[in-house]
Amino acid sequence: MTPDRDDLRRLHFINALFAHVTGHDLYLAEQIKSAIAFSLTELESQTAEHPELAAKFDTAFTAAAANLLGQAFAHLPSHGFYHWDAARTDTSATPLFARDEIMTGLKHLAGYRESTLLITNLRPALIPPEKRATAKRRREYDDALAFIRELAAARTAPSANLQLLFL
Repeated sequence: MTPDRDDLRRLHFINALFAHVTGHDLYLAEQIKSAIAFSLTELESQTAEHPELAAKFDTAFTAAAANLLGQAFAHLPSHGFYHWDAARTDTSATPLFARDEIMTGLKHLAGYRESTLLITNLRPALIPPEKRATAKRRREYDDALAFIRELAAARTAPSANLQLLFL
């Protein structure tokens, strides 16, 4: 039985997110993916019965993976970690609030030589799945990505190694 498209996407997502743990071994990534999915079994069964809940399952899966990644980095005291969920509020992804959130994260990570800034749900916040992906929305999303990259580059010490992850 071959995995469906969403399962394959989640597997590659976990493999990339936890590469420091799995060493890019898809078998280990599958184990992590299965553990996260198991923690969401009730929601997954509801999704099987009601396919319209798939977006809710994806959001919960991403949140669970981000939480697990935060716990993994908590055991590495020399590695900083900060997570920003761009869809936390309706205004989080707007340029003014996004700048404030990113600056808060960069200040938190300033004391670490190695750090990870995880940004989740930026695309759904700016290009909602229930709406059309118009040229204006895609341009706003591209502008937000460029803005965040430039801000992180400008506000990170040259000696620091910052991993910027967009999920």
